[in-house]
Amino acid sequence: MTNEQRAEQIIKKYGFQFNYIPKQEIIDLLQKEIANYQPGSSEYIRLLCGYLYCLGDISDVPLLEKAKYSINMDVGCMIDGEWIDSLNNGGVETQFTGSRQEIIDGFVLYYHNFRSEEEEI
Repeated sequence: MTNEQRAEQIIKKYGFQFNYIPKQEIIDLLQKEIANYQPGSSEYIRLLCGYLYCLGDISDVPLLEKAKYSINMDVGCMIDGEWIDSLNNGGVETQFTGSRQEIIDGFVLYYHNFRSEEEEI
C-alpha cells in the first residue's frame, strides 16, 4: 500500500467527527510511524499530526514537535507549525496563528476530498 493510500484509508476509517476518534489510536499510529519512518510518508505523517492537533491539547505538543523536527526536512515542512503554536497558546487567534476552529476547518477542508493519486507498485 502506498503512503497516499494509507492516508486515504485513515480518512475513510476515522472521518472528521473528532468526538468519536480514539486519540490514543492516533498517537500510537504516529509514534509507530516516527519510529519506523518510510521514505515518502510525509503526507501520511502530516495527516496523523493533523488528527492529533484536532483531538489534542498542550500535552501533545512534544509528539508533534518530534514528528516535525526529528525525521527530516520534507516531513518537517509538511507539518504545520501553526498546530504546535495553537496548542501551546490554548487555541487563541494571534497575529500569526488562526483560531483553533479556523485551523481545524482548514484541515478538514484540505482532507475532505483527499484521494490517493498513486498506484500501488
